[in-house]
Amino acid sequence: MLKNIIIAVILIVFAVLFFDLFMLYEARTGLTGIAQYYAQNGAKEVGAANLVTSIVVTYRGFDTLGEVTILFVAASIISFFLKLKENDESKNISSKDTTEILVTASNVLVPVIFLFGIYVFINGHLTPGGGFQGGAIIATGVALMILANPNIKINTQIIHWVESISGVGYVVVGIFGLILAGGFLDNKITGLGEFGALFSAGAIPIIYSFIGLKVGAEISNILNKYQKSQKND
Repeated sequence: MLKNIIIAVILIVFAVLFFDLFMLYEARTGLTGIAQYYAQNGAKEVGAANLVTSIVVTYRGFDTLGEVTILFVAASIISFFLKLKENDESKNISSKDTTEILVTASNVLVPVIFLFGIYVFINGHLTPGGGFQGGAIIATGVALMILANPNIKINTQIIHWVESISGVGYVVVGIFGLILAGGFLDNKITGLGEFGALFSAGAIPIIYSFIGLKVGAEISNILNKYQKSQKND
């Protein structure tokens, strides 16, 4: 009884707080000062047609670095809890029979999914997308492979190498920006190029490629660990 009363009081307090926030909310009709600066100067300074995603890796590059770090820590913790004991690795993975349709669809779609994921993060400076989106798309290809063949053995060494190299490469590009340009992750270390072209916006396509590969590898590693944890008793 006491527990229910405490929960009810907490819910009422939250309801009052959110009601006050809702009543005091005023819609913003104009851009803030920093948003105006991005809108007026972003394309000229960054050289990218997709200003939104470019802000993420240039003006707010440290935020993105923090997000990548958080994803790495989360993936490491999840992998730790899903890691199998050495004497359990020989056991079969629990699975149900997959259909011929799923297997055929996987064989056809997985390469397309991988290519589309690469396209999304390479073209992140031109079209909606970027490293996180492209990496997540690549991981869905790995998920489809596992669904089609639950006993598939994924080469974890490749995943670890891709994750490590892309993470180091991301930081190295940031350091080069600090040394050769105006600051950490400054994209002008390679020249901005022609606005709207594939090879434009300086180092942003390179940065997005590293982020996309790292995100894809980390999520794929989680899926692989989860797959191995689903074994027969």
